[in-house]
Amino acid sequence: MNLSIVIPLLNEEESLTELHDWIVSVMNSNHFSYEVIFIDDGSTDNSWQIIEQLSAKNPNIRGIRFLKNFGKSQALHAGFAQAQGDVVITMDADLQDNPEEIPELYHMILNDHFDLVSGWKKKRYDSVVSKNLPSKLFNWAARRTSGVELNDFNCGLKAYRSDVVKNIEVSGEMHRYIPVLAKNAGFGKIGEKVVKHQARKYGETKFGMERFINGFLDLITIWFLSRFGKRPMHLFGALGLVMFVIGFISTGVIIGVKLGKLAAGLPTILVTSNPLFYIALTTMIIGTQLFLAGFLGEIILRTKNNEERYKISKKVNF
Repeated sequence: MNLSIVIPLLNEEESLTELHDWIVSVMNSNHFSYEVIFIDDGSTDNSWQIIEQLSAKNPNIRGIRFLKNFGKSQALHAGFAQAQGDVVITMDADLQDNPEEIPELYHMILNDHFDLVSGWKKKRYDSVVSKNLPSKLFNWAARRTSGVELNDFNCGLKAYRSDVVKNIEVSGEMHRYIPVLAKNAGFGKIGEKVVKHQARKYGETKFGMERFINGFLDLITIWFLSRFGKRPMHLFGALGLVMFVIGFISTGVIIGVKLGKLAAGLPTILVTSNPLFYIALTTMIIGTQLFLAGFLGEIILRTKNNEERYKISKKVNF
């Protein structure tokens, strides 16, 4: 099979039929063998009923329905697990991603041997204040932190070699950083393609300004995981060592001053009255906690099991 098109969605009943027809037109005109996997992330409208109707008419349409809203990352994870195509395309269901871009993305993976190609919505039809400016700041921070030179990390339209999506773990809200996850997994040939951005035709966006706050927090998480995820003791142990050194130096100063004054017959104060005593005590406690955090991290890594992150209530055409 040439293509698997993975589409996570939440309450997109108005756009699904139009999106399906558009994708099918592109697939047929390019003679692709394909499957479209819709992942209903707990929709409360008629999205699932429409997916069932589309699947009944078109055997290439598949559907997965979650019991409730688990998030886009979990939806992509479920879709990736089921995808059978040589190339996997992800796109949003709101008609803002253009299916006409799929053939070129496919050929960039197949002929130019990219592991991953990310779309870049260079010209956007979103609000400048609420989306464009925060998005540019977010992408700049992601480039500086991750070392992946993409202009639009958050673009839903991406293409992957099949083995890329089978070898990465997309959890939490890490869907924004799949290129970084791919790079960390050893897939280094990452490209970018300018794609058309369509103005939203139906409904309202499901994401608000909080997605950028969450995005920056996730960026810190993925930076930490990429640097120290396999060796947490290297970070926590080093910080703990610094705390211990500060504590030992403070203790040495306290003892030295105390003994010096006693030898000279000068009046002294109680050790507990010396401010350095509390610095020494605090830093040693913090150092111990950091070492324990590092040890716990190492233990967790060695005993980690995959957890069930979402529950599927229904499937169609699998």
